[in-house]
Amino acid sequence: MTTQGTSRRRLAAGAALVVAALVSTTACGGGGGSKDSKGSGKAAGFNAAVGKVASASDKTGGELKFIGTQDADSWDPQRGYYGFMWDFARYYTRTLVTPKPAPGPDSSTVVADMATDTGQISADKKTYTFKLREGLTWEDGQPVTTRQIKYGIERTWAQDKISGGPTWLMQVLDPDKEYKGPYKDDSKDKLGLKAIDTPDEKTIVFHLPKPNGDFLQMLAMPAAGPVRQDKDTAEKYGLKPFSNGPYKWVSYTPNKGLELTRNDKWNKSSDPIRKALPDKITVKLTSNADDMDNRLIAGDYDLDLNATGMGSAGRQKALQSAKANVDNPQTGFIRYAAFPKSVAPFDNEHCRKAVIYGADHTSLQTARGGPEAGGDIGTSMMPPAIKGFDPGYDPFNLRQGKPDEAKAKEELNACGKPTGFKTTIAVRNNKPQEVATAESLQASLKKIGIDAQIDQYDGAQSTGIVGAPKNVRAKNYGIIIFGWGSDFPSGQGLLQPIADGRFILDSGNNNYPEINDPEINKLFDEGIAETDPDRAGKIYQEANKKITEGAYYLPFTFEKNIIWRSSRLTNVYTADSYNGRYDYASLGVVK
Repeated sequence: MTTQGTSRRRLAAGAALVVAALVSTTACGGGGGSKDSKGSGKAAGFNAAVGKVASASDKTGGELKFIGTQDADSWDPQRGYYGFMWDFARYYTRTLVTPKPAPGPDSSTVVADMATDTGQISADKKTYTFKLREGLTWEDGQPVTTRQIKYGIERTWAQDKISGGPTWLMQVLDPDKEYKGPYKDDSKDKLGLKAIDTPDEKTIVFHLPKPNGDFLQMLAMPAAGPVRQDKDTAEKYGLKPFSNGPYKWVSYTPNKGLELTRNDKWNKSSDPIRKALPDKITVKLTSNADDMDNRLIAGDYDLDLNATGMGSAGRQKALQSAKANVDNPQTGFIRYAAFPKSVAPFDNEHCRKAVIYGADHTSLQTARGGPEAGGDIGTSMMPPAIKGFDPGYDPFNLRQGKPDEAKAKEELNACGKPTGFKTTIAVRNNKPQEVATAESLQASLKKIGIDAQIDQYDGAQSTGIVGAPKNVRAKNYGIIIFGWGSDFPSGQGLLQPIADGRFILDSGNNNYPEINDPEINKLFDEGIAETDPDRAGKIYQEANKKITEGAYYLPFTFEKNIIWRSSRLTNVYTADSYNGRYDYASLGVVK
């Protein structure tokens, strides 16, 4: 899962004020034309960068200034798993293919980056051949070769040394886990992974055991980027990655900040993707989220690195005084409650449906921050950014917002619990909005006779608490509150880890309901084998219907954020491929 990777100090309290602020600013013209107090340039307007490019420009120069409340999990291309890291990594890591530099859903298309095209694919859809562009270089001027790309990909297998990153390529290319990684590779060149051939320095060939329609999406991740063996420092590589992109590392102090400057060996003619407009890129890291929002509004910084949305106080201030600097995009994340089938009475679908009908969906949305800061009421487990999403699909009529107590009581009768039952809601203690949704759910369920106690646990220990089915049963966790975002915009990337029975794990499990439906599993196999994205989307749409109508999950919201865009920024747009963040590699600044 691509995590947004920061403890979201975002309080549900104040949601009404946010809505009021939106009404107020709309009435007075939305703050159009505002300027940052320490910046130049004119603010483009509310939502000017959602679905379109705001402040288009090709002017180079200046310093692009990020600020954030959390460092990356790692800046190592094979180890990083935070969504903002994948976006930022394109400054110094290139891949064979990459998301299209375009606003909104167009960004979900994969286009050529280091490769001359998106690959020559064999008739059986199991062999992908790529040729490299001319002029690809490292920051010391040496050429990038296909063997270095293979070596970089192989590092994913070294889970004992550089764990933490996505393992999709490992799962697809080596499902039997025969390869042990380059650090344990006893071949002379440490390039012993049989699934990848490099017949020459410009050609690379991938051999898949079976077709996978999202293979190009996996190759677009930083984890598929090259690493030079002579520069590989294993566990320490994330402290100063060696660049083959338009910027190189100058300095980095963990949890404090970093600085990148132009890579003078990068050839613009070899890179159709990156604009590389700023002269310098800096990141300031702080632990004070409210101070970060204030400094963004003051014009000290250009944007939030983590892109998890402004806090309650910052949102109100921005919407009231500088709405023209604000965007409100979909993030691609879904917030929900899951019902483990191994915990009675949720082994009975009617008891699960009783909770869905008994919940107050408007209250849950408000707890998440309201329609703007929290998102639209979720109607299924597939958010709008995923191909196959059906905006009219709402089998439980959740969009109407109110509880349906009559339906809930019918379902309680059907599951043999006419007077209700007791259960426990598990929620992370470091996620205030999740705690607020637990309290909302608890209050509405009480009205239909369901006594739900709330157990707050250490959010940093999720994998061993709610991610361990044995512990879930022991703690009687009938309802687990969580969130999920897709590693890449497809049903495989989003739904398979949370609904395929073959993904149930003893620890680190994400399929909290422990769904193991042969029909759903078969739909995943069919969707993965389909290489046409539109046809695959239809298959995943059917899987989503079975998951939703099986009442394994209660969707809360299709998440949206209020994010800040300084008046200095140029070429700003939100991209579905980066979960509603701005496309960092396209940004420039007005000097």
